[in-house]
Amino acid sequence: MDNKQNSGQPYTAAFSQPITSPQGADASQPVGPSQMAQPMEMQNIQQNPVTGQPMIMQAPAPISEPKKDVKSLVKTIAIIALSLLSLTFIGLFIWMFTQYDAAHTDVQGQIDDAVVKAIDTNTMKLENEFAEREKYPFLTFAGPADYGALTFEYPKTWSVYVPMNAANGGDFEAYFNPVQIDAVNNENVDSLRLYIRNVPFEDVTRQYQGSIEGDAPEMRLDSVVIGKENNINANRYTGRIPGTEFNGFVVIFKIRDKTVIMQSDSVLFENDFNTLLASIRFNA
Repeated sequence: MDNKQNSGQPYTAAFSQPITSPQGADASQPVGPSQMAQPMEMQNIQQNPVTGQPMIMQAPAPISEPKKDVKSLVKTIAIIALSLLSLTFIGLFIWMFTQYDAAHTDVQGQIDDAVVKAIDTNTMKLENEFAEREKYPFLTFAGPADYGALTFEYPKTWSVYVPMNAANGGDFEAYFNPVQIDAVNNENVDSLRLYIRNVPFEDVTRQYQGSIEGDAPEMRLDSVVIGKENNINANRYTGRIPGTEFNGFVVIFKIRDKTVIMQSDSVLFENDFNTLLASIRFNA
């Protein structure tokens, strides 16, 4: 302890803030510690345990609020971002899988259709080949001897119907059709209609003249050579046959003083019709 404290002199503390005299005190006299103004809200005054003198203690600094955890915030943001990215990838995967499944289904459907069409085409081809083989060997038709003994070959799968045989003169008629022959008229299709008319060639061709004339002719006329020996001149008409709704062929040629008309009611019989024409023979 220094001498000033031991001599009984009053202890004067150093204050960081001015001390005002209490009201009514003599300003010329020293102010005791008990007379000092004590703003309790700003200072905390305690007594010195050694000297018994008052001590002014600094008020503790206010405790600041804890800072937010930056790392935790970053982790939270990262988790949210990863979640959104994961949802995006999942959605994209689902969309791509849907597109792939649709494309796969479409491709498989096209393959199935192609297989069915190939089977149908092959089946039809085999059936046609079988039908062609069944036609052979061809049968030979022979007309009346008095009418030039006309002969030609026709498929054995065709049936023949002869309603007029010209036994007593007049015209000759015969009808041919696969398997069976329905009622002969202008509604039922026949593979071949054979007529031998006892009229001049010019009179018969005149009946077809109107079909090949005009701005919109219904038939086309071609001059052709037919027969087994390729020596028969004929008129060939192609198109809508007069008096019917048939779209087929008509071939007209002469035998002596008579006229032969060979008619196929449908273009479906074109190959058989051409084969038949190439096999014709008759006695001039």
